[in-house]
Amino acid sequence: MKILVIGGYGIFGGRVVELLENEPRLTLVVAGRSRAKAEAFCAARGEARATLVPAQFDRNGNLAAQLESIGPDLVVDASGPFQAYGDAPYRMIEACIAEGIGYLDLADGSDFVNGVAAFDGAARAAGVAVLSGVSSFPVLTAAVVRRLSGDMTAVDSIRAGIAPSPHAIVGENVIRAIASYAGQAVRLTRDGVSAKGHPFTETLRYTVAPPGCLPLRSTLFSLVDVPDLRALPELWPEAKTVWMGAGPVPEVLHRALIVMAWLVRLGLLRRLTPLAPLMYQATNRLGWGEHRGGMFVAVAGHDAAGAVVKRSWHMVAEGDDGPLIPSMAVEALVRKALDGSKPAPGARAAVRDLELADYEALFARRRIVTGERDDAASEDVPLYQRILGAAWDRLPAEIRALHAGRGTTLAEGRASVERGGSPLARLAAFLVGFPAAAEETPVKVRFEADAEGETWTRSFGADRFTSRQFAGRGRSAGLLCERFGLLTFAMAQVPEEGKLTLVLRRWSCCGLPLPLWLCPRSDSYETAEDGRFRFHVDISHPLTGLIVRYRGWLQPAAEAEPAGAAHEEPQPA
Repeated sequence: MKILVIGGYGIFGGRVVELLENEPRLTLVVAGRSRAKAEAFCAARGEARATLVPAQFDRNGNLAAQLESIGPDLVVDASGPFQAYGDAPYRMIEACIAEGIGYLDLADGSDFVNGVAAFDGAARAAGVAVLSGVSSFPVLTAAVVRRLSGDMTAVDSIRAGIAPSPHAIVGENVIRAIASYAGQAVRLTRDGVSAKGHPFTETLRYTVAPPGCLPLRSTLFSLVDVPDLRALPELWPEAKTVWMGAGPVPEVLHRALIVMAWLVRLGLLRRLTPLAPLMYQATNRLGWGEHRGGMFVAVAGHDAAGAVVKRSWHMVAEGDDGPLIPSMAVEALVRKALDGSKPAPGARAAVRDLELADYEALFARRRIVTGERDDAASEDVPLYQRILGAAWDRLPAEIRALHAGRGTTLAEGRASVERGGSPLARLAAFLVGFPAAAEETPVKVRFEADAEGETWTRSFGADRFTSRQFAGRGRSAGLLCERFGLLTFAMAQVPEEGKLTLVLRRWSCCGLPLPLWLCPRSDSYETAEDGRFRFHVDISHPLTGLIVRYRGWLQPAAEAEPAGAAHEEPQPA
């Protein structure tokens, strides 16, 4: 198959080439206005197994002559911005249909993608597939909604958001597209009727947290104008609300964009297009934070019995794998075509041409984690199981047994305790009530569980201290919170290789958020060994050094060893 990638040396086109270049059955024509840039791009892809051919291509020129010269089987338009294609935005589609060439694009504009259906009859007559919006919005979102709503008799609401890594390079055309619609009125479905929305002036906060994975930090998402706003209500006409957002970080830049969008909405600015070059520079030069990105899709509806069903799908991508995801729909369609499964002729938004399983096969090759959550989970479910979701089943039985109790339960065991020697460390340990140092001491933990959380009372010999654990909300959603007096610590639960690690993500005093760099350091985890639950807690601070370290084992009280029995020395977990 010969594929012409228009914008092939750009951001999205380059990622399409990167995803397909290991396929020896392909000839990839990397094209754009500059042949020199196309040649430089191809020369840099030294390990490609596909045949890479640089070419000059001007989408404003004689399209028929250029297509006949190259002779592609498929055109992938990755140039854009599709919101600003002028008076004849579908010239490329018309030329491909006339030449009998298949067509895919990565369009992100709702009007553009919605208008492609006008060419359905011509595409069917020519026997070619013309698919628009072949990207995460709306292809991946539609596939996820189908998975989540499989047993629902009605879908009431669909919300989704993409949170790119702050270190991902953003193309200038993407920024121009955002600048063209920020603050402008767009059509969407709200409260069961067609309504107006204003991108980047409507927000929600959400935590992307695949079960068992370190979640993204709580992210502010703003409404964006994407094909889903039109395409998803056509697939689920009973949905009363369809809302799509983007969560760019750092948040300070995002909030600056929100302010400018409000100026447009209020009529104080006509549009942000003149600021696009400045926005582009700021986006690509002022990024900081974790090199991780993610996405969520949340669906609410009813089942056959009329019960409310709320589910969400979460994805976290590490490092440079995240920026590839918007181009993966093209990869999936091309690989399926190579294997004999071509999309049916016709012109349409590509919302029915891929399923989530097609994506999952591609995710499995990369550092991309996905998972589903039951957002209507009963409060009768134990706290840890509620937060961990499907990852709960990956824990060793000993860990699950200790955290599965309801009401009041008791566990007993043995532990060793080390204490820091500095005055500040001793003061911190005293304020919390941490136990005194001991090579070995009996330990008892009383768990009092209710609908809101759990109260843990730990007794190390004669020393006792208490904390309250509960599921986080707001900025701490998806996290396990533990409160010691005035201080509350929000931790991610990450199960891996038989161990449950607690990773500090936020902390606060009397509800007031505190900077994480001031937070005590914690190395805390639970594991199982020799049929016993084992714990390891190590708390320190750069100003104090070690504050406390305690480790040992526990068993439910009914199974605890009788008093006077021989005890093993506690070992590090």
